[in-house]
This record gives sequence, C-alpha cells and structure tokens, in this order.
Amino acid sequence: MVLILECLVVCFILLLPCVISIANGIHNATFLFEQEVQDRVVKMGLITRAQINRNQKIFKISTMTVMIAFVLWAVYGINGSRGFWQPFWEVYAIAMAEGLFDRFFIDWYWVGHTKAWTIPGTEDLKPYIPKKTLIVKWLIVIVGNPIIAAVLSGIMLLILP
Repeated sequence: MVLILECLVVCFILLLPCVISIANGIHNATFLFEQEVQDRVVKMGLITRAQINRNQKIFKISTMTVMIAFVLWAVYGINGSRGFWQPFWEVYAIAMAEGLFDRFFIDWYWVGHTKAWTIPGTEDLKPYIPKKTLIVKWLIVIVGNPIIAAVLSGIMLLILP
C-alpha cells in the first residue's frame, strides 16, 4: 500500500512542473517539444532560444533532483529497505509507475489528445511526439528504468550498512 502511494507521489512530482511550465503560456514549455517546433516558436517571436534553454535547465534540474531525492527517501527512509534486491525492486516499481504515467497520461492523452499542449501556429507540426521520439521514450522506460534502479541501489548499498 505504501509503495502504491509512493508511485502516485512520484507521478505528481512529474505532473506539477509540467502544469507550472504551461500555466503562463504553452510557449514556456517549448523545451519539451521537438527541435522543429522550438525553431518555429522562436521564429514566431513567442520565446527566445536562451529562454528555452533556461526553462529546460530549471525543469530538468528541479524535477530530477526532487524525484530522485523522493525515491531514495521513500525506499530507504520510509520503507527501510536495505541490501540490493529489495531496494532495486522498489526503485524499479516507482520508476516504472512514473514512466508509464509519462507515456500514457502525459504523452498519449494530455499532449496527444487535448488542446492544452497546442502551440498556436504549430498545428501543422503535429503530432508533437513523432514515432521515433516515442520509440526512444519507450526504450528509456523499458531499458533505462531497470538500469537506473540498479545504479541507485548499488550506490546506496555502498553508502548504507
């Protein structure tokens, strides 16, 4: 039950920065789009390349830092997991929940089937997440998450008794 709540929290940790990024205009989240969309938005004068880079750094650093800190705190602090395998499975479960939430809710539904992520003047560039990018994102979920879980569990095994 606790692990399910932790999975929900990590999904919220991903959702909140997305909501904040688009709250004052979808152009502020241009860094989440493909290069072609970014170029168009810059050309239209909605945002500068420097602002895109700044927003991307803030988003990635804040989201990843909070997410990793929460996962480690949840697995090792709240759950009290030790060793390698128990923490590995818990980190993996939380990472998979976040990855599936990102692929299905954010990418497929929110970006792909609502107007919330539509940047006026770029509709001809839809779908915003092309098949190649989608494949890469799924590979990160399927292959990257177990690697991330193993690395975090290995590091923590060296740090904690």
